[in-house]
Amino acid sequence: MRNPVDRLTAGLPQSLRVTIDWVVTIAAAIGIVLLVKAYLVNPYRIPSASMEPTLHCTGAVGCEAGRFSDRVLANRFSLRFGDPERGAVVVFTTPPAAEVQCGAGGTFVKRLIVLPGETWRMENGVVYVDGRRLREPWLEPGRRDADTRASQRVPDDSFIMLGDNRTQSCDSRAWGAVPRDNLIGTVFAVYWPPTRISLR
Repeated sequence: MRNPVDRLTAGLPQSLRVTIDWVVTIAAAIGIVLLVKAYLVNPYRIPSASMEPTLHCTGAVGCEAGRFSDRVLANRFSLRFGDPERGAVVVFTTPPAAEVQCGAGGTFVKRLIVLPGETWRMENGVVYVDGRRLREPWLEPGRRDADTRASQRVPDDSFIMLGDNRTQSCDSRAWGAVPRDNLIGTVFAVYWPPTRISLR
């Protein structure tokens, strides 16, 4: 059975039919890539040391990568079915205050620490959620700072995002909670460089 393009171009010269077939194939491939990026998976590069050593960067203070920063894939689709869990590494768009407080804004990658509706505080770098110390196995002792933050409740539609390298991270401590609508996706894989390829 011939495909629709063959049927529609049946009366045209062979060279023109081949050209149209190629154009349709390329357009379909581009369309699929754009759909995947818009609704399923997006790639991102790690530009700063805020998530070291979980995610490596290069070219900035505190970066541990050699020649290449980690490139990660974020699952956009999962957010359509519910909120990410505590401890997930999330890609999101920063609130406007990030530009003022950090000198940079846009797309950030941090770890989700406090969920909507919870009350949190910090004492000498230790996070407490609803009065209980939060166990953070992803946070190395030397990367915890001595920050102290007063108790505050997270809005019902927002999250607190912190870096794994707190001494080098400008995060929710500086610019507040991240609204649910700002979340882009959860990081599920490192795909570059080859020595760092892994699922998370």
